[in-house]
Amino acid sequence: MRRLLRPRQSLFRDRIDAGEQLAEQLTTWAGHDPLVLGLPRGGVPVAAEVARRLGAELDVLVARKVGAPRQPELAMGAVTADGGVYLDTHIVDHLRVPADTLERLIEQEREVARRRDQRFRGDRPFPRVKGRTVIVVDDGLATGATMRAAVRVLRKRDPRRLIVTVPVGSTQACADLAEEADEVVCLHSFDSFQAVGLYYEDFRPTEDAEVEELLARFRGAAEPDRS
Repeated sequence: MRRLLRPRQSLFRDRIDAGEQLAEQLTTWAGHDPLVLGLPRGGVPVAAEVARRLGAELDVLVARKVGAPRQPELAMGAVTADGGVYLDTHIVDHLRVPADTLERLIEQEREVARRRDQRFRGDRPFPRVKGRTVIVVDDGLATGATMRAAVRVLRKRDPRRLIVTVPVGSTQACADLAEEADEVVCLHSFDSFQAVGLYYEDFRPTEDAEVEELLARFRGAAEPDRS
């Protein structure tokens, strides 16, 4: 879906509203044992609403952006807690990032991802992915780096169908993800994408405690991955 956006015009009240709107586009999967994975932290409240509406299992997949040297907001790629890596080779080559610097930055973010995964998951195993429809949710898609890292890790676990879902995103990032996921559901996409928070009236930071509380509500239905 496409629509014109005036500067700072909000599309969603908050992440819950965004999740409600996303869920309306995913009702096909209700009752089909889907797994809904939120990208912490901001993607989890959106994912929780999707999971609630679909009667689905909710969990997290921790991914961290790898920022460029001296430009940490510029994503060169992303890593996941279990070792997955996505790199934008065009950016890496353009910036002429030395190999040792790149490896150091990757390991630095991977360690942060591991610690956060341990906090959110504890000793619980990752939920079963093989043979299931997996819906990966974030609160917005700017470069798409963290989502691509997540998708590549999940693909190795052999899901039946892998769906990327976001309330809003850049047209290019959505197109790039469509080459790796089986389906991309993006409610609003824009060629000239602004900061994700500008599309929300309330975009206050999601705290770790909120993520933990949301996961605890859904934890009883979790099924471990035995693949």
